[in-house]
Amino acid sequence: MKSFSSIDEAFKWFLENVYKNLPPEQKKGRLTYAWRDYTHGGSITEKRMREILEDFGDIEVKTIVNYKPK
Repeated sequence: MKSFSSIDEAFKWFLENVYKNLPPEQKKGRLTYAWRDYTHGGSITEKRMREILEDFGDIEVKTIVNYKPK
């Protein structure tokens, strides 16, 4: 299990460690467009990144908000 501080960080790790090792027939369509959008500064939503991460593994996202009154 790996932990990340954001979906963006997890997706970056996915591209560098999982995507690049996939066979060419899996690097088509949606994955290629997502890789291109992410690496070339296009628009890729957190929802889209999350859906791709879910296709290749189990993810658990927790949001923590700490509030301290003044």
